[in-house]
Amino acid sequence: MAPPVCPCCGCRLDPEAEVCPECGADERTGWAQAWGGGESGEEEPFDYESFVRREFGPGRREVKPEGVSWFWWGVGVLLLGVLILTWVW
Repeated sequence: MAPPVCPCCGCRLDPEAEVCPECGADERTGWAQAWGGGESGEEEPFDYESFVRREFGPGRREVKPEGVSWFWWGVGVLLLGVLILTWVW
């Protein structure tokens, strides 16, 4: 016979239940199967900075985009001028 509440996850159980519908604990394991989360409301703390260091390495730098230099603006205006002149003529 199942306990009224699953000792692993706290889910309410039917008296004839053989397995917890939430975490899968059963009578064979003594309702003592380790459970990894759910409705308990407790979450494992997550350290974002250590995750980034672990995934991308300690030498990760912030990439800062730079503006387009005046040289390339001049090249663009020159090409646009050439395009307009060839289209007009």
